[in-house]
Amino acid sequence: MPGGTILNEPVARPQPRARATLRTLAAATGLAVTTVSRALSNDPRIASATRALVAEAARSHGYVPDRAAQRLRTGRTKVVQLLLNLDHEFLGFTHELIMGLTEAFAGTGYSVTIFPDILGSDRLSAVRQIVETRLGDGVIFNRTEPFDPRVRYLSEQGFPFVCHGRTEFTVPHPYVDFDNEAFARIAVERLLEKRRERLLIILPPARYSFAQHLRWGAVAAARAAGVRCEIPEHITLDTPQAGTMAFLRGRLQQADRPDGIVCVGEVAAMTALAAISDCGLRPGCDIDVVAKRASEIFDLFRPRIDTMVEDLRLAGRTMGETLLRSMAGEDPARLQTLHQPVVEFR
Repeated sequence: MPGGTILNEPVARPQPRARATLRTLAAATGLAVTTVSRALSNDPRIASATRALVAEAARSHGYVPDRAAQRLRTGRTKVVQLLLNLDHEFLGFTHELIMGLTEAFAGTGYSVTIFPDILGSDRLSAVRQIVETRLGDGVIFNRTEPFDPRVRYLSEQGFPFVCHGRTEFTVPHPYVDFDNEAFARIAVERLLEKRRERLLIILPPARYSFAQHLRWGAVAAARAAGVRCEIPEHITLDTPQAGTMAFLRGRLQQADRPDGIVCVGEVAAMTALAAISDCGLRPGCDIDVVAKRASEIFDLFRPRIDTMVEDLRLAGRTMGETLLRSMAGEDPARLQTLHQPVVEFR
């Protein structure tokens, strides 16, 4: 109809783009299929210019590796499993850790899959499932125990892994850890500089390695100065927030209340500051707080408190790099990193 809209006219649909293969890239670059394959795997025996040429061809043709074919050919899944529990003492823990891992695995062809780690369950069963069903080429996990069954099992199986935290095994294994003993010692010494004498620190559950390290650092520093560092046994970092708040409010209203608190994470520090405010006390005057942080949240708090930084993105990047080296067969004794706290006192 002149001047009108023609209805029901067939619409040409775009044809789906053919899947790019190694042969597609070989034809585009003039290289052999085996050379293209090795270049995509970042084989150091292939010249960097050739690897760059292949990478550009892969981008322009939308090449995506066929993981099933890779697994049949190499026995590798090109997947790393991150065993992760979602309850943390830091804001943004998961985001920062994964960003660091992403940086480490960029360009390697590896992807990261999160496998839930339920702290109250049999934590070895998840690792067994990953190994026995070959769900990945390596495993990363945290919240280690002094004699962690996961570390023992993976070491015995010869399966590549790296853990965020140390153990007390005499046989070396790959790990990346934060020096919590140094953090606790420095935090106590800072409170002592401010003439605080009744100190308190809430620790993780005693089963975890970093709980022991924190206890050693805090108690040793307090004992050396002849002061007391209170460590409640029935309240831990994993206690529900309502329970922790009730404990702190009650404790801060007693005559022998703490005048200095060491907080192992951001959530613990925010809980402590809320309890302090509820009790009518003033941070920096009636009581001082030293906290470990991984984000910039405390830059927005007033009054400011003393903090030390645990760089979780650095931890993630280092764990990724360490796992790649472990999968390449490097000696575990050379795959151990202990990061130090970064002091940011006011």
